[in-house]
Amino acid sequence: MRIRALVLTALCGSLIAAVGAQAHHAFSAEFDINRPVTLQGAITQMEWINPHAWLHIDVTEEDGTVASWAIELGPPNSLVRRGWSRNSVPVGIVVEVEGHQSIDGGRRANGGSVVLPDGTRLFTGGSSPDDNGDQ
Repeated sequence: MRIRALVLTALCGSLIAAVGAQAHHAFSAEFDINRPVTLQGAITQMEWINPHAWLHIDVTEEDGTVASWAIELGPPNSLVRRGWSRNSVPVGIVVEVEGHQSIDGGRRANGGSVVLPDGTRLFTGGSSPDDNGDQ
C-alpha cells in the first residue's frame, strides 16, 4: 500500500511539473532578438506576478498619440535579487526601457533593463539571450 501511494504521489508531482513547464515559454517563442526597442514612458502599472512580472508604460509617439506597452520582466524574486522593490517603480514616473519587441509586432516587449529618473539602471532578470543583468 505504501508503494502504491508513493508511486501515485510521484506521478501527480510529474504531471504538475509538466503542466507548469508547458505554460512557460522560451524567449524566441514570443520575442524577436532582431527587434530591439528603447521606450520612454510613464508607468501605469506594475504587476508582481509569477512566472513573469509585467511593467506597463504609456509611451507618447512622435505624432502625439499615446501607446500602452506591456514589458515582460523576470519573476518577482529575480527582480528583488537585482535591487527592485515595490517602491522603486511607482505609477507615474517616467522610465526608459530597453528590450526586444514581440514577434507579432504588438506593443509587448521583453525587458532587458529599466532606467529610473535618477539614472539608476535596474536589470530585469528576463529571458532575453543578451540580458547582461547577471554580470
